[in-house]
Amino acid sequence: MSAVLEKPVAEAKRGAAPRATNRLEPNWVRYVLTTIALAFLTLFLFVPLVAVFTEALKDGWDTYVQSIIEPDALAAIKLTLIAAAISVPLNLVFGVAAAWAITKFEFRGKSLLLTLIDLPFSVSPVIAGLIYVLMFGAQGWFGPWLLEHDIKILFAVPGIVLATVFITFPFVARELIPLMQQQGSEEEEAALVLGASGWKTFFKVTLPNIKWGLLYGVILCNARAMGEFGAVSVVSGHIRGETNTMPLQVEILYNEYNFTAAFAIASLLALLALVTLAVKTFIEWRLHQGRKADAGNTERAA
Repeated sequence: MSAVLEKPVAEAKRGAAPRATNRLEPNWVRYVLTTIALAFLTLFLFVPLVAVFTEALKDGWDTYVQSIIEPDALAAIKLTLIAAAISVPLNLVFGVAAAWAITKFEFRGKSLLLTLIDLPFSVSPVIAGLIYVLMFGAQGWFGPWLLEHDIKILFAVPGIVLATVFITFPFVARELIPLMQQQGSEEEEAALVLGASGWKTFFKVTLPNIKWGLLYGVILCNARAMGEFGAVSVVSGHIRGETNTMPLQVEILYNEYNFTAAFAIASLLALLALVTLAVKTFIEWRLHQGRKADAGNTERAA
């Protein structure tokens, strides 16, 4: 009897939870739940994904390629890449600065800053687009001044970039804030005590610790920037070949019953989603491995 009790006690002393010998649920419950989950994924994820590529390629590879290299489609792809290339670095800088300020310092307005970071999650993208129309439209707050100085915000690239930045700016900050809170500030304080400057502390201590979380936030931000529809639709004006992004181009082609071209552009967005998912899975694995290594180092130090 004592031998039976000694093993769980020894595991508890080592900090490991005793292994469960019996499961509460019967096997059929696990099989049913697994079947339901797989059926849900098949119906709402795999079937639509297969349908997109099937419709895009049903008229042959040549038609698929011609749909993508058509001038309006190329313009939409180029504009989408431009909007993402501008908005993602801006949100990267903002996200790192906001996470650093929130996790390393105490100041008035900290809760307000956290609330503002979450604002795009609670406001409809269409409402965000309408706010820009109210501000920069011809009858808006700054509209007359912009017209007087021949500056075009709405129905042009600047409006699309502004809408994309607003929709995507929480992603990097929200990934970094819990990560930096968990890591604490002991390492940065030690570096400063040893004489390192603020920038050197950031690049040599903070950045290596958050690099995978930062990359994770950038990947999510980029995926949302390329797939944004609501806010961009309001501020773009749907000018073909000029202000249509890839999602808007898909809508126009579909409304014109040009289904093959619409699904061809949609397949590019689907490929982007698959690549994003693969990179996201890899980064999550690296983050998990890093946490396990930190936990092992802490246990050995103890």
